[in-house]
Amino acid sequence: MYELHQEQFLDAPIDEIWDFISHPANLNEITPPQMDFDIQSSVPDMMRNGLLIKYEVKLPLLGHSEWVTEIKHIVSGKEFVDEQRIGPYNFWYHRHQLEETDRGTKMIDHVSYQPPYGILGQIANTLLIRNKLEEIFNYRKEVLDGRYNI
Repeated sequence: MYELHQEQFLDAPIDEIWDFISHPANLNEITPPQMDFDIQSSVPDMMRNGLLIKYEVKLPLLGHSEWVTEIKHIVSGKEFVDEQRIGPYNFWYHRHQLEETDRGTKMIDHVSYQPPYGILGQIANTLLIRNKLEEIFNYRKEVLDGRYNI
């Protein structure tokens, strides 16, 4: 099992940040263009516990892949989890958290993941997967910084 953790401070009220991240369609805006991210299912304006979202994404070496996540453990205005149901990982659990601080809204992303293919997946994580995930989350961080930290 591998972990990825990222934190950033955003110069906006927690309610404004929550309003943005709780709308599933906004995933397009914070996903790097090279991933050809495409939401395949209809999504409501606001997420809810048990919501399944189907996407298609482009993955290095694998091409396009179906990915279905379930939204769960929502604490309105504070946190939620997206957990992979179908997709490229053996396990994917992404916890999103927001905290009000003196420096603005602190946004925390914590991902626990396990690549497929046993030892080959471990090697792929070392050589490729970890770096790609960091690129994706750095892109997301830049987009959110540009949106809220002008």
